[in-house]
Amino acid sequence: MPTIGSAAAGFLKELAPAPGAERRMGVLTLTQSLGTGLFLTSSAIFFTRTVGLSAESVSAAMSAAGLCGFLATVPGGRVADRFGARRPLAASYGLLAVLFVGYAFVEGVAAFTAVACAIAVCETVGSPLRAALTHALFGSARSAGVRARMRSLFNLGFTAGAGLAGAALATDSRIAFLVVIAVNVALQLLCAIMALGLRPDGPEVVPAAAGRSWAAFRDRRFLLATVLSGILELFQPVLAVGVPLWIVSRTSAPGALVAALTVVNTVLVVLLQVAVGKGSDTVSGSGRLLLRAGLLMALACCLFAGSGAAGTSLAVVLLFAGTVLMTLGELAQSAGGWGLSFTLPPEGRMGEYQGVFGLGRGLQQFFGPALVVMLPLGMGAVGWLLLAGVFVVCGLIALWAFVRDAPPAGVSDEPSNEPSPQT
Repeated sequence: MPTIGSAAAGFLKELAPAPGAERRMGVLTLTQSLGTGLFLTSSAIFFTRTVGLSAESVSAAMSAAGLCGFLATVPGGRVADRFGARRPLAASYGLLAVLFVGYAFVEGVAAFTAVACAIAVCETVGSPLRAALTHALFGSARSAGVRARMRSLFNLGFTAGAGLAGAALATDSRIAFLVVIAVNVALQLLCAIMALGLRPDGPEVVPAAAGRSWAAFRDRRFLLATVLSGILELFQPVLAVGVPLWIVSRTSAPGALVAALTVVNTVLVVLLQVAVGKGSDTVSGSGRLLLRAGLLMALACCLFAGSGAAGTSLAVVLLFAGTVLMTLGELAQSAGGWGLSFTLPPEGRMGEYQGVFGLGRGLQQFFGPALVVMLPLGMGAVGWLLLAGVFVVCGLIALWAFVRDAPPAGVSDEPSNEPSPQT
């Protein structure tokens, strides 16, 4: 009979990246996330207190940066198809190192916005490049599992970076701000070097099948996967915006519960992402994961709705249980989305398809916070139930479109059946 120690060792072994390319990518992910957690956690406070920008200026600049990054997603994916993902990814990290140095010299809103927009483009382009490189290294069958491990490692690194940011913020000085920038620059340069070392065994550029340019936009089944995955990603504004504001404005639960629920979410993601992602190596398995995600998120919304009229103790229990269910839905959505994004694209168009898939996440980032404020916070329990209905519908559509592992009538994909026009 296995002991608790052996079970724990087996669990950690499954969580750890395999030796070779996967482990090198794990180190890259930890390095990147450490810098991301360090900078993102401290940047807004440093920019307002140390640089002297207003909160409104920082918010407007970040919104403009988000738009620039959103527009760069698909072109970034096409770069991977044409030149391979490894060198462009390394170049994006190198450019980020240079651009972060620029933050040390910004003084006005215009300069800050320009640097923020350039950084957003490099960071957003990096997402389809990393996905395309993952596919080139590990193939469709292993890529979703590898990304699950990378997500766990990213959360570990981000949490460590956030802890370091707390130490920097405690000094509240320009020296600390410059140290944060210098550390982040060094980490970005390390990422660039490590990215160059991730060489696929096969060719880095696979010729695309004959077909029109922008084939992903004509692939109805893939677009459906993109939209469904993007809608289910509403868990992000729900957990980051909706639940905290709901706790302090509509429930009798203490505001300190927000921090505890954040810890619960982070720990569950680190520990369970790999285990929950089993089955994401096929279209049908990924479809089941999206169905599960929709149902779990819907149940979570029902619990959140009930917490508004409950007493303090019951409200805490409902909010805790709802957060656990929403996190389990988050894990299923992430794995199912990755699975479809790796198994549906045709040969030679992985970068382009990954760029289009990223648009679903971008739309959620634009409209998600406003939708969460409008529904649960604007309409109360009824808003939570409406959001639950949205999640259920998305899950059922995923069941219809993907679980059978064959395109239903009306959503067949035909991205590459026509000759490509000469350009």
